[in-house]
Amino acid sequence: MLGRYACIVPARLPSRFGGGSCYYLNEKDKRYMTDFTGLGLAQPILHAIADEGYTTPSPIQAKAIPPLLEGRDLLGVAQTGTGKTAAFALPLLHRLSMNAVKSRPNQPHALILAPTRELAGQIGDSLRDYARHLGIRSRVIFGGVSARPQIKVLNQGVHILVATPGRLLDLMNQRHVRLDGIEIFVLDEADRMLDMGFIRDVKKIAAAVPKRRQTMLFSATMPKTVEGLAASLLNDPVRVEVAPAATTAEKVKQSVLFVPKDKKRALLTELLKDKSMERVLIFTRTKHGADKVARHLQQTGISSDAIHGNKAQNARQRALNGFRSGNTRVLVATDIAARGIDVEGVTHVINFELPNEPESYVHRIGRTARAGAAGIAISFCELDERYYLRDIERTIRQSVPVEYDHPFHSDEIANDPGTKKPKPQQKQRQGQRQSQGQSQRQGQQRQSQGQRQGQGKGEGNKGQSQSRRRNSQRSRRPARMAA
Repeated sequence: MLGRYACIVPARLPSRFGGGSCYYLNEKDKRYMTDFTGLGLAQPILHAIADEGYTTPSPIQAKAIPPLLEGRDLLGVAQTGTGKTAAFALPLLHRLSMNAVKSRPNQPHALILAPTRELAGQIGDSLRDYARHLGIRSRVIFGGVSARPQIKVLNQGVHILVATPGRLLDLMNQRHVRLDGIEIFVLDEADRMLDMGFIRDVKKIAAAVPKRRQTMLFSATMPKTVEGLAASLLNDPVRVEVAPAATTAEKVKQSVLFVPKDKKRALLTELLKDKSMERVLIFTRTKHGADKVARHLQQTGISSDAIHGNKAQNARQRALNGFRSGNTRVLVATDIAARGIDVEGVTHVINFELPNEPESYVHRIGRTARAGAAGIAISFCELDERYYLRDIERTIRQSVPVEYDHPFHSDEIANDPGTKKPKPQQKQRQGQRQSQGQSQRQGQQRQSQGQRQGQGKGEGNKGQSQSRRRNSQRSRRPARMAA
């Protein structure tokens, strides 16, 4: 009997996800895998898909859409750039259109949570494209901009709300949005949501959503924290996995270059002399580091910009638009900001600094080779990052090929086994030393200013000033001892 069916999800599932729950397709429905028309979507949605030039669903779409149309909860594991947005957006729009629901002020029917402003904005763009022939209103809210226009839109009524957790909670606390009418709840990029510290916010939001709902959770990686969150939110879900968790895109050509820390910028300049590197995304671990790399490239005549959390939303959007249009050749980003960068034609990803979380490596290099295209990922590795590289290779279950042919290769780094874990407190101590140095410099400046003022007032005032300082010091000594 089972011979007539084809299982489209792994049968091997943890008990917390419904044991061996598996979604089966009848043999006659195998066209689901090759044609959008076989998925059973509403005609206006199929027209919108055709307008976008899509004819064949990606693996995650072909596997996720049928069970979602049946109302099942779903746990989707897929790399970035595989079409996850359409995998949840199309069945969501189908359900709302079939139910002919009306928009209500401050009370959406569907909620999509995204970790970053950029990702939320791009999900909103996709929803508008797919719903162009439907009367379904979707809106996006996120922090970093004025809340007034967002409140006005909510008052007018929306069907689908796309939000970042922080701004959503703010508007919930101000009673500008209610979640008691949510029928469909989607968490996109759940792993990054937790990495950014949104676990409490997500739980608060989930508690405000009705228990009777359809829930979808999508993630590029599946650490235990995400599994725990899924277990608490999903009800007997279908698990759809188009590639093993924490694997890299097949069409990304990876390489690592062992280079001393002080030679990284020179190596970067050397690499960018290659004109085939047309659209390059560079990753740093810190916001300050992103700004420094972008300034260095600008000084060498390379059009570049930086995007990170400290930049205003209009500056971030301007940088992203310049990169997307091709006016900016190089975009330097942090992991958090880059989560919403969905730009076609990224030829190269460069890890100027290796991430200390191996899952972030998967997300980074997934910014190239999107939608089946090929791409190149280059990683710089200094001595202190050798441990991170070892951890990354364990996680992706493959060795990253070493590129020796460059002018700054270091045999010392190449031969290091990478077994010594960097001390996490090292940066903190450095920050404390810098802070102490700044305090000392400020104290010396104040003291020199006081001396100059005393000299200007004459010898008599100088003596009084010194006397007052001695008395003040005596009065402070017992306080220090008590402290």
